[in-house]
Formats: sequence, structure tokens, C-alpha cells
Amino acid sequence: MSLFARKIVDREHLAQAAAALARPLVLTNGVFDILHRGHVTYLDQARALGAALVVAVNSDRSVRQLGKGPDRPINPDVDRAWILAALQSVDLVTIFDEQVPLPVLELVRPDIYVKGGDYDMETIAEARLVRSWGGTARALPFVPGHSTTGTVNRLRGAD
Repeated sequence: MSLFARKIVDREHLAQAAAALARPLVLTNGVFDILHRGHVTYLDQARALGAALVVAVNSDRSVRQLGKGPDRPINPDVDRAWILAALQSVDLVTIFDEQVPLPVLELVRPDIYVKGGDYDMETIAEARLVRSWGGTARALPFVPGHSTTGTVNRLRGAD
């Protein structure tokens, strides 16, 4: 097994794996379908906020529930997890089935929860949960011109 494949953990082993990571611990989540410059910049910025970064990846089923389109995700959840695990900025990866990763947050109990700049951190349940144990929640800005949707649209000739 490759070194980075060991970074991928299932729900059953998540709490134990997260407890072994250095603190402060940062957690973020998302689809990360076609990895691009915006994603890796975001993940690098998230990791810089703490000593370790956990990434929770939406399962294929979860992505379909989010209404991203009938042909999304393009890459299967296991492939997306493997690609993320190969990144230096990422310490641990897990896949979740829910629309929002509240059970993952409960297991990991991060010190810092991070989302992309399009989220209002004052209105999302994830931020409220992390703040309930004294953690912080913050949004990081997007890298302009870089999105999976934009890439998909360009490939389709719609952009």
C-alpha cells in the first residue's frame, strides 16, 4: 500500500486516526471532483491554519443529493479520496454520505473548520457545531477563475 493510501480512513477508524494527528486540527469538506489550482490553493491555505488537515469528501451519493447535475461527480469518490491523499497539505481523508458532514465533525472534533468563500459561516450547521466545543469556523477566499463547474462547462463547449 502506498504511503498516501494510508491517509484514507473509513468512518469506523476516523476518530482514532484523527486523535493521532497534531493540534490544532483543521477540517474541511467538499466534492473535489476535478482537482484544480483553486482546490490545491484552498487546501494549502486551510492546512496553514493548523498543524494537520483532515478532508472529508462527499460520496458519489452525497454529490447527487446536492444537485450538482446528473453526470456529477465525474470522478468516483474513491478516486477523489486517493488524489487528495496524495497531496502534501492533506493529512487524512474520509468519505461521507450525508449532505453535510456533521457526523464527521463529531468524530474528528476539529479545532478549526474551513469552507470556501461562498459560504456564510454564520448560517451553516457545521460552524455552529464546531463552535459548540470552542472551535472556530472560517471561510477562505476562492481563487478567481478556477472551478470544477467552469472546467466542465469549458469541456462541453458551454463556456
